[in-house]
Amino acid sequence: MSIDGVNVWHERLGWTYGLIASDPAERAAALVRLADAQRNTHDALDRYNKTWRRRYSLRRRAASRNYEEVRRHSLPGGLWDRPTGSEIAAWPGLPYVLLFLEWEARYPQEWTRHAKNWGLKQDLIRDVAVAHHDETVKTKLADLIEIVVQRPYRCKDREYVRVARAVDSDDLHCRLETAARSDNPWARRHAGYVLWLLNHPEVPNTRHVWRTWLAAAFTE
Repeated sequence: MSIDGVNVWHERLGWTYGLIASDPAERAAALVRLADAQRNTHDALDRYNKTWRRRYSLRRRAASRNYEEVRRHSLPGGLWDRPTGSEIAAWPGLPYVLLFLEWEARYPQEWTRHAKNWGLKQDLIRDVAVAHHDETVKTKLADLIEIVVQRPYRCKDREYVRVARAVDSDDLHCRLETAARSDNPWARRHAGYVLWLLNHPEVPNTRHVWRTWLAAAFTE
């Protein structure tokens, strides 16, 4: 599979930056466009499925190619086809992976309503949990960690510990320490836990470890 360049990705999905805009009107417009793109994807998949019932091999191949192309113009479908073996840090689709995760972090209810996919969230977080990103991407990942530790836990948030360990830095420690000292009870717990794991890299990030740490850290 060939790797599309940055310009091709922008032509397909550049509009999705509206999903993380601070302006509600801009986000609303992007959500309308997303709904159209998802509808087109559903229709293309429906046409493809019909070729299986009718056993038209030539039409099936054409319908499959059409579905794959239409899907690339939407989220989350546009993130599904990273070529096997390609480095995530060099993949032109990486900005849209970060966008998808930022959308879930900043506007979780909109993400849940329009693009919920917990399995993909987990896979993408694990994909970006590598140390060889450039500094711009590392800063964006630190931003995501900072947002996530300050909210009530959502499905697969625990995976962000992988990212924190991969991009650990003085800046990230400072952010987490500030959150852990805040008046936000979620931040005190979540940021404190991530900090503790960063300082104990030999400890696995499991539910049992979380519960044990929480009981010890917040015992009155």
